[in-house]
Amino acid sequence: MDDTRQAGQRPAHGEKTAQTPARQRLPLTTSREELLPGGSDHAFRELVHELFAFFARHEEIRSGHGRYIGLRGIEYTVLISIGHLGNYGDVNVKTIADHLHLSGAFITTVTNRLAEHGLVEKKTDSADARRVMLAITPKGDALLEKLAPVQRQVNDVEFGCLDAKDFEHLLAIVRKLVDSSSQAVALQKYLNRTAG
Repeated sequence: MDDTRQAGQRPAHGEKTAQTPARQRLPLTTSREELLPGGSDHAFRELVHELFAFFARHEEIRSGHGRYIGLRGIEYTVLISIGHLGNYGDVNVKTIADHLHLSGAFITTVTNRLAEHGLVEKKTDSADARRVMLAITPKGDALLEKLAPVQRQVNDVEFGCLDAKDFEHLLAIVRKLVDSSSQAVALQKYLNRTAG
């Protein structure tokens, strides 16, 4: 090491000093070889943290869409999901719960709020009185029409880095991750219950 360094000058990257203790390597956070290039979980940790950063920003965008039309983020998500799924058939609480991977009880609470705002109409299914059918009202349609120009601009920027093939691959990967993360949540709950 060059002892002529000026006082207060930082050491070069990677250069050890007498005051710098050797860092202990943390335990690996995954054991799958496919996720450990070079035997390190550095890239895996980067992936996890980048996903966290993306989801945090996406949640901020979703909340912003909701605020633009006077709703909470989840209310906006449920409203637009009812509209989109309604293009392909009847929609009920279970339809939305399955689509968004949320509980039926939670979706019932949100749709009740939307109904109170006059944005969603709820009707008992004539074929099964236990099921409640959901449809967007003209007032709800008007809010989504108001949001659409802003929504398109924001989505175009958020996903503007993807070409058609990237989009196709990302959709397929995310679908797989939704399924595997559901299994991981169940495993974590079991391990927490049986710990100690």
